[in-house]
Amino acid sequence: MEKVVTSVNIEEFLAEPGLLVIDFWAVWCGPCRILSPVVDELAAEFDGRAVIAKCNVDDCEDVAVRFGIRNIPTLVFVKNGEVVDRTVGVVPKADLKARIEAAL
Repeated sequence: MEKVVTSVNIEEFLAEPGLLVIDFWAVWCGPCRILSPVVDELAAEFDGRAVIAKCNVDDCEDVAVRFGIRNIPTLVFVKNGEVVDRTVGVVPKADLKARIEAAL
């Protein structure tokens, strides 16, 4: 099941120990649509080891501002409440997988 970060539940996601990867995206964003299936695959592969969630910037502008999102798609890697990495744009799956492994 897809996990969705919202203005209401962001604190719950951040309170969880371990790695959280947030995919900031929007419906109208072409590159976001390209990256979305890759993020879904990674969420399945890392299920139980990392939480990979999506955040629609149009629905949750406050969350996007909080994380300094200026371009989408942006993936923000948060470990134990601290931002440890980020990617901007369409990044190859192998690169994202390596970044997740490194952050674990």
